[in-house]
Amino acid sequence: MGGGIVGLIILVIFGLILLGMMVKILNEYERAVVFRLGRVMGTPKGPGLILLIPIVDRPVKVSLRTVVLDVPPQDVITKDNVTLKVSAVVYFRVLDPLKSIIQVENYLYATSQLSQTTLRSVLGQAMLDEILSAREKLNQELQTILDKHADPWGVKVSAVEIKHVDLPQEMQRAMAKQAEAERERRAKIIHAEGEFQAAQKLADAADVIYKSPMALQLRFLQTLTEIAAENNSTIVFPVPIDLIKVFIDSGTRKELKP
Repeated sequence: MGGGIVGLIILVIFGLILLGMMVKILNEYERAVVFRLGRVMGTPKGPGLILLIPIVDRPVKVSLRTVVLDVPPQDVITKDNVTLKVSAVVYFRVLDPLKSIIQVENYLYATSQLSQTTLRSVLGQAMLDEILSAREKLNQELQTILDKHADPWGVKVSAVEIKHVDLPQEMQRAMAKQAEAERERRAKIIHAEGEFQAAQKLADAADVIYKSPMALQLRFLQTLTEIAAENNSTIVFPVPIDLIKVFIDSGTRKELKP
């Protein structure tokens, strides 16, 4: 009686183990490539519930979610012989689970190594100014090359972004001096343009005064008004002869009368 119960318990445990080996549940973003005695059995399975033959079938799970891969800083010598350390980030995902398992041993490691070598190769053919100012173009070029080489693995590279460019200290100082010189040049140009515009306005004002002498007298009187309003001190200033010419002529005519 006791032996029968123990046997039943062993049978139940064995059945549960067997059931666990037969039944697998895959998430929505997962697929399983099933190998039966070493051979691939049709298309990848999932998502949801899949049934396997214990011991005979071996499933290999593959995630279809986008992977964000950090490319560690790489030593790059640019086309103009400047040594940099450049890091990047790569966004990719598996489109064909079967290829990602059969065509490459480890698609994550392979994509990481491919990203590092491609980053050094592409940036090594670019000038420093291009790396600093034309990142979008270089990102697109990196993405195209990586996607082309990863396609046989069933991997789609959707984007590549150059994350950080570390310049040598001497290069940073040189660029700071260049930027300062550029700011000084722009300041001098703006100042010169202001002086030119001021001189042009003065020339225009001189033309107006030349054509209308009374304008000079009006301006003179306006200046006197402004000075009188600002200061209470006595100011000695020359009076233009044109302002008193009328009085001189009037007095002369009176003296000439009999």
